[in-house]
Formats: sequence, C-alpha cells, structure tokens
Amino acid sequence: MKVDGLKNEMSCWVVTDGSAGMEIQCIGLAEALTLDFSVKRIKTAKPWRWLPPALWHAPLSRLKPEGDQLKAPWPSVLITCGRQAIPLSMAIKKASGQKTFTIHIQTPNTNPTNFDVVIVPEHDKLRGPNVLVTEGALGRITLELLESEGKKLSSSIKSLPKPIVTVLVGGSNKCYDLTPDVMTKLADDLSSLHDQSGCSFLVTTSRRTGHENEAILTEALANLPHQLWTGKGDNPYFGFLNLASAIIVTADSVNMVCEASSMGKPVYVFELPGGNRKFRHFHQRMRNLGYTRPFIGKLEQWSSTPLLETRKIAGQVQKILSDHT
Repeated sequence: MKVDGLKNEMSCWVVTDGSAGMEIQCIGLAEALTLDFSVKRIKTAKPWRWLPPALWHAPLSRLKPEGDQLKAPWPSVLITCGRQAIPLSMAIKKASGQKTFTIHIQTPNTNPTNFDVVIVPEHDKLRGPNVLVTEGALGRITLELLESEGKKLSSSIKSLPKPIVTVLVGGSNKCYDLTPDVMTKLADDLSSLHDQSGCSFLVTTSRRTGHENEAILTEALANLPHQLWTGKGDNPYFGFLNLASAIIVTADSVNMVCEASSMGKPVYVFELPGGNRKFRHFHQRMRNLGYTRPFIGKLEQWSSTPLLETRKIAGQVQKILSDHT
C-alpha cells in the first residue's frame, strides 16, 4: 500500500502490523524527515509471531499472503513499530548488506544495538547510546497541519457558542475499561459543564469506543450544541484540536493525550477504571510538566509550550542519518 510522503532522495518503508497507534507514529516520523515513504502492513504466521526475534528462522518467509510482502529492492530507511516487525527489521538489515538504516519505535524485546536508532517514550526505561527518548508518543501533528485543518471546518462551527471544548473519546484496551456506566458518567459531566459555562462540544470517538457507548454519548449530546464524528466521512480530528478552547481526552491513549498537548491549550484527562505502572507514570509526568490536569467537571485556563516531539526527534534522527550516510 502506498501512502504519499514528501519528496526525498532516500526511499523509506513504514512497517507495522497495521495497528493505528503504531502506524501513526512511524508515519509521523517519516513525514517529519521528509522521506518518500510506503506503508506496509504485515501479517505474521504462527508460531513465529509468538516467539522472541532470536528464534525466528528466515523471518521474511514467515509473512502471511493477506498482508504486505517485504522483498528487494530494500529501502534506504526502514521505520518499524511493534514486536511483529522486529525480526523483519533485523532480516532486512542483513539482506541489504547493512545498508538499510533501521529505526524502531517503542522498546524492542531484543538488544537495541540490532537497530541504528531506537525511539522510546520517557515512561519506558530503556536507555542506551543509540536510544532517543521522547515525551510521550510521536505523531503526525504540526502547527501547519492543525491550522490548515481548522480552516476547513471554521465555517461549519460559526453557530456554536464559545467556549468550544473538544472531546476525544477512546475506548477499552488491555489496561483500561470504558464501560457504559463510565460513558454515562462522562456524558453527565459534559452536560453539567455546558450548564456551567455555556460551552459547545466537538467530539470524536474511536474504533474502540463501541456502539453502546456511542449511543449513550449521542443521546447525551442531542440537546447540547455540538458536532459529533463517529467514523463516517472525513475525519475532523485535527481540525477539532485546532478550533478548541480546551480539550478533554480519555485516559486510555498516550497518543491522544500527546496530540491534544500539541496545541499548548488546557488539556483535561478523564480517568477510566484500570491503568498500569507505565500509564500512571506517563499521566503523572504530563501533569507535572503542566500539559494536563484531571477533568473534574469545570474549565480552568492555563497554557503550556506546545508538545511537538516528532519535530525534535526528527532533527536528532536526521543528524545520525547524515553521519551514517
């Protein structure tokens, strides 16, 4: 599958298992590096997908036909994320005669020296001479993109009363539960917030939100000034971020919290049942740095330096890449 990137003389593959949270980080870095990139979504066969990278035999032959195949000519740069892509990155490095520059995002379950660069969030503890550390997750957001997407939607929200509150709703995952009871609590809190402040809402859900939760949210918003996107038509996500006076985001997604924090606007985190050590560390650090506060049903005003980690990390990668070539 081809995704158009910006023109650069070096070719690039983005390789993941297709998970949105992984793919978006790789694409964001490729765009920030202005690479001409192709996105490849792989499907790995059993039992190999369960094994550590060192135990894979001939990794490039373990790809299922319903996913993308990885064959020469090899790219100048390979950006991967997720454990399924790790043995493939190592195999491509070897097959290219060590010429492909390999970048892995997130802590790999192998020695980081198997890659040219490893990029991890601060709440992961991996450190090393070729390890770059970010505040949270990488993404596609730039101030230019946000402004452009906001302009596309500005006429459609003219009738909405101020302040405008953007609400980013995720869903249940391995760490958190977004149950109907929890969604009802969020919906009630939004209604109360409107009663207090007269605000309107720009709301997006995700694939993990679920139909029952979407129905609860839709019903609650029916009598409130709002726009709601649940997956049909063009995604207004970046425009909603740009047009917000404040942002509320559910706690289940590091990506969404980081993207919300890219604006330098107040970001409120709506807690969900669950969590783990890494999530708790991440959320506490974002609060300590002044990017977020817990959502307790009211609006406050504060500002922060926009969190634009992808641009910063791309500059560091570019320097290493220049030295490599």
